[in-house]
Amino acid sequence: MEEFVAYLVKNMVNQPELLDVRAMDGAGGLLIEIRVAPEDVGKVVGRKGNVIRSLRTLAISIGARFGRRIHLEVVQ
Repeated sequence: MEEFVAYLVKNMVNQPELLDVRAMDGAGGLLIEIRVAPEDVGKVVGRKGNVIRSLRTLAISIGARFGRRIHLEVVQ
């Protein structure tokens, strides 16, 4: 799952070499943190949060197929 999110975000940002995606297991499920360059945060979040909402929807639906809860967060 971590590689899939990294692939999607890498193709959206201007500085893919600064992309850092980390996955951590927790009690509530799998938490995936996305770190990008400060000027790329707007591209990942999108206008009114539409892009990150879409990424979360994809992650949640894929996680449901594997019986896992997935949480996506953009960390600055």
